[in-house]
Amino acid sequence: MKTIIDLFETSVGKYGKNTFLWEKKTTRFEPVTYEETKKQVYRLAAGLMSLGVQAGDKIALLSEGRNDWITGELGILYTGAVNVPLSVKLEEKNDLIFRLKHSETKYVITSGAQLRKIRMIIGNLPLIEHVIVLDPIDAYDEKEIPFENILAAGDRYLETNYDDLTARSKAVREDDMANISYTSGTTADPKGVMLSHRNYTANVEQAMSLFKIGPEDSNLIIIPLDHCFGHVAGFYTFMAYGANVATVQAGKTPIESLKNIPLNIREFKPTIILSVPALAKNFKKNIEATIQKKGKRTEKLFRKALKTAYDYNREGYNKGGFLKIHKRILLAVYDKFIFSKVRGAMGGKMKFFIGGGALLDIELQRFFYAIGIPMFQGYGLSEATPVISSNTLTRHKLGSSGVLVSNLELKILDAEDKELPPGEKGEIVVKGENVMLGYWKNAEATADTVRDGWLHTGDMGYVDKDGFLYVLGRFKSLLISSDGEKYSPEGIEEGICDGSKYLEQMMLHNDQDPYTVALVVPDKAQLKRYVERIKPGLDWNTKEAKELALKKIQEIINRYKSGGVHAGEFPERWLPAAIAILPEPFTEQNHLLNSSLKMVRGKIEEKYKDLLAYLYTSEGKNIVNDKNIFSL
Repeated sequence: MKTIIDLFETSVGKYGKNTFLWEKKTTRFEPVTYEETKKQVYRLAAGLMSLGVQAGDKIALLSEGRNDWITGELGILYTGAVNVPLSVKLEEKNDLIFRLKHSETKYVITSGAQLRKIRMIIGNLPLIEHVIVLDPIDAYDEKEIPFENILAAGDRYLETNYDDLTARSKAVREDDMANISYTSGTTADPKGVMLSHRNYTANVEQAMSLFKIGPEDSNLIIIPLDHCFGHVAGFYTFMAYGANVATVQAGKTPIESLKNIPLNIREFKPTIILSVPALAKNFKKNIEATIQKKGKRTEKLFRKALKTAYDYNREGYNKGGFLKIHKRILLAVYDKFIFSKVRGAMGGKMKFFIGGGALLDIELQRFFYAIGIPMFQGYGLSEATPVISSNTLTRHKLGSSGVLVSNLELKILDAEDKELPPGEKGEIVVKGENVMLGYWKNAEATADTVRDGWLHTGDMGYVDKDGFLYVLGRFKSLLISSDGEKYSPEGIEEGICDGSKYLEQMMLHNDQDPYTVALVVPDKAQLKRYVERIKPGLDWNTKEAKELALKKIQEIINRYKSGGVHAGEFPERWLPAAIAILPEPFTEQNHLLNSSLKMVRGKIEEKYKDLLAYLYTSEGKNIVNDKNIFSL
């Protein structure tokens, strides 16, 4: 199984009559078998060839998740062309123009909802020959072609040129490029990760070494398909097992599509779901809100059940024990009357989540483990196609990123590239067939990232004595004190924000400075409620109200310092000695979060460089200052 084409043809041969794809266009999810999918892929590939698509051409795919996305990628690959998958979150101005120009894209396949973005920039993209529109629209501009016309052309082509298509698809080699997958961009220009057919099929084989599923298993794909995590874990691994996948019903707006996720989960009843921390937190909030609506008594019982489960489960691998038999019995009762109802609201068939994208908070993992739908943290990155490790049903430690996939070497290196023993922290470096070909048109970055076949991930972590990988954050986004000591900030930032309803986001900063500082995005609504509670009737717009709110934020930070209730949880030298309140959150729209919802630290530091400098003044060190009052 060397190419994605081999993978698909093998699965069609084995599981032809099985359902592969599900899609809800109107009132219910409709099935499409493996054999029916193959016919559609052949029609599209033939239609593209009739249009003049050559092996090696770049074809961009810009669409919400749907059957046509998956058959679209397969159709592109059958022609020997390269898919350039694009996020629907990208805006046209710079993000799309850069990727389409840089990749040398000649054709674009787009949904009707995304077409406006292409229309706004097509004049700046002379290389683009045709835009294929997946949905029927009232009128087509120059270069635009209805999808149905491509399929009809494909039907005609297959009548006389069937052998040409099969010859083209058989000519595709394992080292041929399948995708140029653009990174989310933590620097000015995103890098195009070149992923080969074998990168993908190797990573599918590696993922199968950790997760065993059957043809009866199903996945509702709620993560973006443009990322290779959506490819490998979303549908290619399910394809290899003869299992089936559905996509979320597209709404008229992105918000409407998000609201369809819980509805579709209840309708489709998937057995497995892939998630990212932001979505997992939303699921948890929705569950807790539903419990609260049932009244104080139900909420109290739910909290008691959770506490019992947390105590019994611990970190999963060490749960239970002889001394806790009574808790196991109690837990069985709680599961029957409480947790099973929660699972029922999520379809009732879910076995587990797989978490990726960013680090999952351990409390989030404990919550889902308690209700009987474990959320297994995995780790990977685009340059590794992406899966490197994961926790599994049979082998897991909550808080870790799991065990390595098969046929992958891993080392932990110090700053001088010397290998470290188990337990010691350093940069995670891996080697295997899933390591990318390199960065498109960027030999310098490729040489810096892949050395002697080893991918230097830029992430910091360690491997424990049992072979579990712990990822601690970005190796290259470390806090660096004036004496040269380094520390990864993510754990502190997430821990403090997750532990307080008054703080939404935080970024710590220390670039060889005398102390660490923080940029904080507060939850203003919660702070207003706090002020109203302790001083009823006090106008929020007064200086006194803002000072009370600022002192509350300082108090939250002080809890983690000497004498505080959480003292010792984090090293004190890395806790913020000065705090700046920001007037707006970090979002994708202001480019301070990337598409994986990770902070783009370089851009944040650049935007707020004057404010960061102010925090190292005597006035800025006091949280009650004019700038912070103004921001509130």
